[in-house]
Amino acid sequence: MRSSRSMIALVLLVAIIGAAGAYVYYQVANNNVLSLGLDLEGGVYVLLEAEPSAGTTVTREDLEQAKAIIQNRVDELGTREPEITIEGNNRIRVAIPGVEDQAQVLDLVGKTALLEFKSVKVEGENVVYETLVTGKSLKEATVKFDQYGKPYVSLKFDEEAGKIMEDYTGKNVGELLVITLDDVAISTPQISSQVGAEASIEGSFTDEEAAKLALLLRSGSLPVPLVARETRAIGPKLGQDSLSTSLYAGLIGAALVLLFMIFFYRAFGLMADVALISYMTIVLGGLILTNSTITLPGLAGLILGIGMAVDANIIIFERIKDELRNGRSLGTAIETGFSRAIVTILDSNITTLIAAAVLYWFGTGPIRGFAVTLTMSILGSMVTAVFITRWLLRFLVNSKIIKTNMAIGGVKGAVK
Repeated sequence: MRSSRSMIALVLLVAIIGAAGAYVYYQVANNNVLSLGLDLEGGVYVLLEAEPSAGTTVTREDLEQAKAIIQNRVDELGTREPEITIEGNNRIRVAIPGVEDQAQVLDLVGKTALLEFKSVKVEGENVVYETLVTGKSLKEATVKFDQYGKPYVSLKFDEEAGKIMEDYTGKNVGELLVITLDDVAISTPQISSQVGAEASIEGSFTDEEAAKLALLLRSGSLPVPLVARETRAIGPKLGQDSLSTSLYAGLIGAALVLLFMIFFYRAFGLMADVALISYMTIVLGGLILTNSTITLPGLAGLILGIGMAVDANIIIFERIKDELRNGRSLGTAIETGFSRAIVTILDSNITTLIAAAVLYWFGTGPIRGFAVTLTMSILGSMVTAVFITRWLLRFLVNSKIIKTNMAIGGVKGAVK
């Protein structure tokens, strides 16, 4: 009776793993659920360097403002997962997948932004916007908090703009004011009272949202000139060639690993191969859920993870074989072998996780991509080794399918 239940459990577990794997692989192959990085999809890479005027220095706030402006412009291209990061004390790196026109990108990231405060009027069936003041007249935009601790954005205009705002807001209480950056609306506050040179934007802001709006308002134009120090275009064919080559190498490596496990560990190796399928399903599913971008180094992290997952199973199987040589029954050997192997597996994986965390924290671009996929691989490897492989072996032994210790390879004797 117990063997029948174990057989059913084994078949169900294998079926669930197969169905989940098929679903995830179908999503990856047909629904474009994973974003590809610049080195795989092709695109444009630009390294910008700030060149302040004589007697001035570049501050971190200058770089944050410039990054916010560039992000706002790049979003207009509609590309997937653009990467804009600050490097060092005076550089901004822009990587935009799916774009081939270097001139378009350079023009986009280098132009002077235009911040405008506009009135809104409805004339017939048309909505008419009229510019009242521009970002040149905005002297200050900071986050403050009211008596209840709620954040709001405090504004200060110059004297001329203050008079314009005072006249307009006094006549249009209850109407909307549209604030645009490069003709893209970033806020549409309602005029609640007459304001002048000093005004505020209130709403249901979080601290982060208020800080971001204040940053955008302060970023009416690039705070420092940016000069392109390096530009590089990667054609889609080169990216696809890299992807195809990497996948081909990965498939060959995975096939050899699967055959190796079956050759050396027989039925146990076959169960390990099923666990490896669940490992890949877990890793790909995690990458999809976290909306990760796959880069060429990231693919290397995935392939490395397969080796780590196999390594964990080999450690477990060798421990089980040691227990069998010491005369233990197969069921007892499995439990004892797992217990003794798990410490080694956790120790090696945790140290690798620490290394991946350091790479992610201090790295940029492709290095971070490698760290993300390596982390996913380690976690997937631990889950499959600690749980799935163990369940598969338990069900296999309890189902009485195997009759000899040779099912694990290299150990003679009947199952006790």
